[in-house]
Amino acid sequence: MTTSYEGRPLPRPDEEVVDQGLRFDLDTLLSRRRVLGFLGLGAAGLGLAACGGSSTTTSAAAATTSTGEIPEETAGPYPGDGSNGANVLTESGIVRSDIRSSFGSASGTAEGVPMTLTLTVQDLAGGVPFEGAAVYVWHCDRDGNYSLYSQGITEENYLRGVQVADADGTVTFTSTFPACYSGRWPHIHVEVYPDVDSITDSSNAIATSQVALLQDACETVYATSGYEQSVRNLSQVSLATDNVFSDGAELETPTITGDVTSGLIVAMDVGVDTTTAAGGGSTGGGTGGGPGGGGQPPGR
Repeated sequence: MTTSYEGRPLPRPDEEVVDQGLRFDLDTLLSRRRVLGFLGLGAAGLGLAACGGSSTTTSAAAATTSTGEIPEETAGPYPGDGSNGANVLTESGIVRSDIRSSFGSASGTAEGVPMTLTLTVQDLAGGVPFEGAAVYVWHCDRDGNYSLYSQGITEENYLRGVQVADADGTVTFTSTFPACYSGRWPHIHVEVYPDVDSITDSSNAIATSQVALLQDACETVYATSGYEQSVRNLSQVSLATDNVFSDGAELETPTITGDVTSGLIVAMDVGVDTTTAAGGGSTGGGTGGGPGGGGQPPGR
């Protein structure tokens, strides 16, 4: 009896490989694409390194080519949207594209590998780009901590910002690549609001979800200085064990291109259905949204 395929255990060991289900098939596809990427762009990156170059290129295809409704996920215990303590969305200056530094009375700046995040919001009800939608994103810093909540940075508000979608439904943020902290797969939080005037009340969000960052990109970033703790944390978690993405991350998987020197480019379509009510977005604790199991994040 075959109990594994390409080094991965079969979820249905009593059945043939072709009958292991959609999730297993998609994981197989992504695995093969990563191999092809290594043989192509990955090999070029290794060539640059051998010649003394400082950049490494990483890329991957998205798990799906069509836009479906993005799954509702927990906002986690550190949203900063007023649903659990601080509400950064009421502050002047929150609408910005570069979220690396704090604004207002704070002055801190998050360090790390540069990252550009581009999200294209589609209104599935009308089948058109969601022009005018306000998109709030936030994520942890290089140390796995969240501004407004983590010890030592409660007065900072970096790595949080809002952009308004253009005629193509697109928003773009300049940020730094987030860490992998204990118990969670590396991710970025996203809330979509119908317009910028509605962002001050989190109950107005029409979609709350997360972006699941790709393993090969994470491994490349975490090999750089400052991300040492993320190497061990990433080795102890997988998409299959993550309590947010374990039920499938196909519609939360971006494409990632670029390199650690000039910066990584993370891009993803975000499908929202304005005719349905948002079903997630709670500030559930535990490993669903932040380090420390829903309590105070580790002050490292």
